[in-house]
Amino acid sequence: MRAVTVVGASLAGLTAVRALRDQGFDGRITVVGEEPHAPYDRPPLSKEFLAGTVSEADLALETPEDTSLGADWRLGRTAASLDTAGRAVVLDDGERIVSDGVVLATGARARCLPGQALDGVHTLRTLDDAIALRKVLVPGSRLVVIGAGFIGSEIASTAAGMGLRADVVETEPVPLRKPLGLEMGRLCSRLHATKNVRLHTGAGLAGLVGTTRVTGVKLTDGRELPADVVVLGIGASPCVDWLIGSGVELVNGVRTDARGLTTVPGVVAVGDCANSDRAHASEPVRLEHWTNAVQQPIAAVAALLDREHNPPAHHALPYFWSDQYGHRIQFAGHRTEGSTVEVLEGDVDSFDFLALYRDRDGNPEAVLAVDRARSFGRWRRQLAGLLSPAH
Repeated sequence: MRAVTVVGASLAGLTAVRALRDQGFDGRITVVGEEPHAPYDRPPLSKEFLAGTVSEADLALETPEDTSLGADWRLGRTAASLDTAGRAVVLDDGERIVSDGVVLATGARARCLPGQALDGVHTLRTLDDAIALRKVLVPGSRLVVIGAGFIGSEIASTAAGMGLRADVVETEPVPLRKPLGLEMGRLCSRLHATKNVRLHTGAGLAGLVGTTRVTGVKLTDGRELPADVVVLGIGASPCVDWLIGSGVELVNGVRTDARGLTTVPGVVAVGDCANSDRAHASEPVRLEHWTNAVQQPIAAVAALLDREHNPPAHHALPYFWSDQYGHRIQFAGHRTEGSTVEVLEGDVDSFDFLALYRDRDGNPEAVLAVDRARSFGRWRRQLAGLLSPAH
């Protein structure tokens, strides 16, 4: 293998380039990135960057050591198709980049509303999205966030700290019900209330109000909320349309095995676009979390180069964190329906605790902590040991 093309120039793509060099690949590396920006860190976009406490320069992911990677960065360019027979990534202007291996790291894009055209309606996925949103979040403005997931809740938290009136709309009975369950989802509901953010659960978005600029939102329960700014936090879709017809299997993203290998030899997928087999899940999972973007490419590159890769056991566990209203929420594992949750440390009412999830048979399957980073780290490693094949 003498040439590898990485499609996607965000965290997963940059990590793949680093992994190629770290694992001894000395051939040509070409990186294709749709955005004009060099790789940047996305988690601060909904928090510190939106609040204006960090700059664009602070988001940069590249380090001085990365100058020695020797990659050819094609930023502001879009991959239009993958010609697997010709072993080529075809760009939007027809240029063909032929290589022996391809790393698919195209990520995901924020879901929008059909026909969304009113001024004042935003999504937050990219640096340009964050720059545009930051301009309109001014104290006294009325913000409505659709969706109380991680991005939506973090935006509401940031906006409340900036002096905006914030409402959050969520179709589920509690925020984050799917990953955390009802009981711990109720905790997240109370977090919103600590900063006077109004949470509207069990209702969805029926439509937007306004002619050229949004003035409010209509909910499915008949209510109408006034709004100067609306942010859609209704999930993301994997950027894989350009792969249709390539022979790469597409099911909620790019289907891969546990190492990142796709159905096409010499092609691996990583990060938000990869729907991969996981050691502790009964079906493939597409993880849109920072930690996965820095762990999965290392294994996928090893598979691409036919090398061994033996990561620490806790790297196999899904892991995420979220900063909301001055608290850090951390979760590791995979919660199943019918699980029970037991608080092992601290006090839930004070938003300072650690809790363990058990499946229907009483076996530990996940751990959740709020503001207990040290004990969470211990339990994350312990849980990985309990869930390892040896057990």
